[in-house]
Amino acid sequence: MSEYDTGLRSRLIEVGVDLVTREGMQSLSLREIARRAGVSHGAPRRYFPTHLALLSAIARQGFAELAAGVAEAVGDGRVEPRAQLMALGRVYLDFALANRGMFELMFRHDLLESDHLGLRETSLPLFEVLVDLVARAHPATDAPPQVVAGALWANLHGIAQLWGWGSLQLATGTDDVEPLLRAALEAHLGPERR
Repeated sequence: MSEYDTGLRSRLIEVGVDLVTREGMQSLSLREIARRAGVSHGAPRRYFPTHLALLSAIARQGFAELAAGVAEAVGDGRVEPRAQLMALGRVYLDFALANRGMFELMFRHDLLESDHLGLRETSLPLFEVLVDLVARAHPATDAPPQVVAGALWANLHGIAQLWGWGSLQLATGTDDVEPLLRAALEAHLGPERR
């Protein structure tokens, strides 16, 4: 691939990231991405054989950004695992609420199922971080760490969705997501030991 081709491919992804961030998932048509990138409507097909392939490349950027935030928040392991899980949860919720369109795109079943551009290879390491922290923070139970981590992730994802829609604020009467994050950790890990 020539430097021009690499640059244009990157530009199409960059335009897609900007579009999904500013206008949401519904704005991500091939035509609109091409128009905003200043190329013909057929140009994206040269670099991405399907619309799903381009959407996967855009979603991959979201996972990379989320992974960088998680890595920074979790740090080098000098903090106890429960505090790291709390930090991971905050990053996850902050990302979801600040990047609603990207968050929705990243977890589209059809993108993850099709695994264009190794999207699972980008998303699964994040889950492995969660599993590792749960294994270190969770007292031994009948449920394996992957199951507890999956339940916690589902809980965090649900909080993010419901908070984004305004439902949790209405139902709980709070404008602070922090107590919900603490409750989710306690529900899945048990009470914090003092």
